[in-house]
Amino acid sequence: MSKREPETLKIWIKKAENDLKTAIDELSTQNPATDTVCFHAQQCAEKYLKAFLVANRREIKKTHLLEELIDGIAREIDPEFKKLMEETDILVLSNYAVSARYPPSDSLEEAFPSLEEARKAVESAKKLREFIRKKLKELGFIP
Repeated sequence: MSKREPETLKIWIKKAENDLKTAIDELSTQNPATDTVCFHAQQCAEKYLKAFLVANRREIKKTHLLEELIDGIAREIDPEFKKLMEETDILVLSNYAVSARYPPSDSLEEAFPSLEEARKAVESAKKLREFIRKKLKELGFIP
């Protein structure tokens, strides 16, 4: 790693943690903005995946598709990342990068995820976070 890469990695991790904090904090309110919760859960996952790429000195693709990032990591760095596709709702979480920010139709039901969907999004982000933090710890990047 160059002198700048550890700082860059710390920034990616801190940004991911802030997204997770925002999702969890909002979810604990009386009437949570479920679209915001889902968006920040997706952002946490995306930033942790990109942090892993930084830790492995790989180029960061300009994509919000979590499955694309996971597939690339599984093929090029660590095949164990395939587990994330099986153990989390990655495809659903991935969709929140855009769908949670913009109205998809005139239907309120389609525009806002349910409370249960928001909870699942946060749980998926947490699972992905723990998986990647374990990998980063094994590589010696976090205590």
